[in-house]
Amino acid sequence: MSSADDQDDLKPSFTPGYKPGAAKTAEEYARLDAEDESLARWKASLGITPGATSGDTSGPKVTVLTLELDSPTLPADKKLVFDLADTAKLADLKKNPVIIKEGVEYNVRITFKVNHSIISGVRYIQVVKRAGVRVEKMEQMLGSYGPSPDGKPYAKNFDPEESPSGLLARSGSYNVRSRVVDDDGEVYADWDWSFKLAKEW
Repeated sequence: MSSADDQDDLKPSFTPGYKPGAAKTAEEYARLDAEDESLARWKASLGITPGATSGDTSGPKVTVLTLELDSPTLPADKKLVFDLADTAKLADLKKNPVIIKEGVEYNVRITFKVNHSIISGVRYIQVVKRAGVRVEKMEQMLGSYGPSPDGKPYAKNFDPEESPSGLLARSGSYNVRSRVVDDDGEVYADWDWSFKLAKEW
């Protein structure tokens, strides 16, 4: 497949007629409808409070920290966590596939930090290919967030899925392209990795 096909696979889907609103700072959002108590509580849950600082706005709005595959069947001593800051480990994941047990329920968890501004329309896109042919595309919305008041990262658990099973599924490896992108097309993280299915973790 061509690079253009890869880019088309990684484009987020949009609702017809939806247009993202103009970007505002956290301070601007805090001042909007300040007299509405219910809205003020909701904004406070996003870290939007009067006097909130947006911090340094020169860097990306979002920093993606880790991607984790979790399953109730995963042995207690085994964790499948990809640190996105470790470029050497990410490069190794392209060549040395992660082993995933066939036919089990698992879910993807992503941790990220909102550095400044309010984010909405940020989503995780994962395209899985086998022998160059797309076999799955997952697109999950992260939600709406502001900078965390205590500076801690957010974690988003996606809906559980079931890994394929059978002899055919176990033969060969799967190549995955993962991306975190917003409504404006700004890419916050983009990486490749691979996995193989096996009878055991």
